Amino acid sequence: MASKDTSLALGMVSLMLHFSWTWVGLVITEGPKGLQFLSDVRAEMDKNRVCVAFVKMISNAATSYYLNQQKHYFIIKETFPANVVIIYYDAESINDMQHNVGLHLVTWKVWVTNSQWHADLTGNNFIFDSFHGTLIFSNHHEISGFKKFIQTVNPSSYPEDIFLQQLWYWHFHCSLSDSGCVLENCIPNASLAQLPVNRFDPAISDASYNIYNAVYSVAHALHEMLLQQVQKQPMGDGEAVVLSPWQLHTFLKNIQFNNPAGDQVTLDKKVKLDAKYDILNYWNFPEGLRLYVKVGEFSPHVANKQLTLSEEMIQWATAITETPNSVCTESCHPGLRKSPQEGKVSCCFDCIPCSENEITNDTDMEQCVKCPDHQYANSQRNHCLQKSVTFLAYEDPLGEGLASTALSFTLLTAAVLGLFVKHRDTPIVKANNRALSYTLLISLTCCFLCSLLFIGRPTTATCILQQTSFGIVFTVAVSTVLAKTITVVLAFKVTAPGRKMRQLLVSGAPNSIIPICSLIQLTLCGVWMGTNPPYIDTDAHSEHGHILIVCNKGSLTAFYCVLGYLGSLALVSFTVAFLARNLPDTFNEAKFLTFSMLVFCSVWVTFLPVYHSTKGKVMVAMEVFSILASSAGLLGCIFVPKCYIILIRPDKNSLHGFRDKTHSGRKKP
Repeated sequence: MASKDTSLALGMVSLMLHFSWTWVGLVITEGPKGLQFLSDVRAEMDKNRVCVAFVKMISNAATSYYLNQQKHYFIIKETFPANVVIIYYDAESINDMQHNVGLHLVTWKVWVTNSQWHADLTGNNFIFDSFHGTLIFSNHHEISGFKKFIQTVNPSSYPEDIFLQQLWYWHFHCSLSDSGCVLENCIPNASLAQLPVNRFDPAISDASYNIYNAVYSVAHALHEMLLQQVQKQPMGDGEAVVLSPWQLHTFLKNIQFNNPAGDQVTLDKKVKLDAKYDILNYWNFPEGLRLYVKVGEFSPHVANKQLTLSEEMIQWATAITETPNSVCTESCHPGLRKSPQEGKVSCCFDCIPCSENEITNDTDMEQCVKCPDHQYANSQRNHCLQKSVTFLAYEDPLGEGLASTALSFTLLTAAVLGLFVKHRDTPIVKANNRALSYTLLISLTCCFLCSLLFIGRPTTATCILQQTSFGIVFTVAVSTVLAKTITVVLAFKVTAPGRKMRQLLVSGAPNSIIPICSLIQLTLCGVWMGTNPPYIDTDAHSEHGHILIVCNKGSLTAFYCVLGYLGSLALVSFTVAFLARNLPDTFNEAKFLTFSMLVFCSVWVTFLPVYHSTKGKVMVAMEVFSILASSAGLLGCIFVPKCYIILIRPDKNSLHGFRDKTHSGRKKP
């Protein structure tokens, strides 16, 4: 006669999901119904990712009371991590279970069960009740006239009912007559409805409701059977209807009707509907209150919202001041991802921060999501932010410093050029080949200025001019140094009249090195521009939170060919200058040329590894710095000593001083 309870497991799991309880213990009484419920609830929990913290089966045998007592104590101690426990039981074993759970005062648990507690704990006088706050899934029963019956019933109405006499004796201060069979001196007009709910619950119990339906089922079956017999019996024969008990079974099996409460009653499992459950909250604080308050309901027949709950009405277990939590591991907040713990259920996991530029924007996400290239992850790694476009601008402190340095050196080089032009007829300017000096100063000026092409927002024109101007201008500067060095060597090594070497020196043949070397570099740059020239590109990974606009060099092979040729030319110049460093003369600049090429080579040898180890704007700034440093090295090492003599020691920059220095130099050997 009991209602179909296959939806009980779904209702309890729906409650778990409502409060996000994912770590739940199960205490089940043994028997077919208990095992069926265990199978149903585990299936629903697995489907909804609610994990079973433990499963304990409780025996129904009355003889195992002592063993049960020890087992229940073990349950309480072992299941401490699970704050929510589902208890499914049959009425036969609940008294023992409740007594032992209550005895150990488990006040931090939330119990979810399938029926009301029936055990009478009156006399225990616990200050804190272990079952206060229990949530109970109870079948909804309401029989018309039952409340009126409770209000009017008394022992005199049913003198043979011993149960009523006991209630009156306990609750209405009655005394027994001398014979011990009659109640005397009871409170006048006493009624069970006057008793508080904690002493007598006027609601009909599940068992009573099933008995009620059973009586009606038998009555309906008898009615159908008698009606059928009357219809079959011939009219007027006067014989009584004879019925056999076994004939009732067929009618009971097929019976289907609505009882006076409006609920459908049937014994056919295929037709029987799933039960609708009231969710009751057991209030027993202070101990003895014993109230069952309806806080919600679960109806499996409602499509969209099967569970309705009034959370503000719920009183939780003693010592719990807010909605309790029952999880194996606290939820992973946005910015973290779940990582399963080896050998444990899915509800037990570790929370690991997302990798760089990856986010999670929800709780308990299993995978981090990578931000698009035009976005970046914030510091909490829970949101992607839009990247800002950037480049080495003149407004940046780094760009401003480099641009100021380039312009300062440009002005300084122009001033040196002006100084040399002004003193073009002095011995020191003439002795060091003033045409080559002018060429070198002009090329150095262009070297300083070409560094400005690397600063500012890149365009197609600036990207092409950056590399071509850099390669050609520096080739002119280095080839000029080589021409000056060869001129010095020829001037001091070739002294015999009429020799061909002397003719080369007089004709200015070393100066032809400049256009020849520059033409080779120009050819390399032309091939580069014709095959795979530089172009505007974006770099979304070098600088966090920025999209860097850069000049892609196009063909790296061509770029390194240009650099390699320039390096080879610088190495040749350094070698020739080093060999000629000790030639005697007052204005011999071979030593200065050696130092200048040493600085130049050192800068660019250092540049390559540092260039490849940097990213973003720093990489561009590194190239600009190398251009400025190498150009400044040439300017300083070659022209600073000459400017010193011209400006500070003009006495040495005269024909008389030149001859004195020459004679003193020749006496030393």
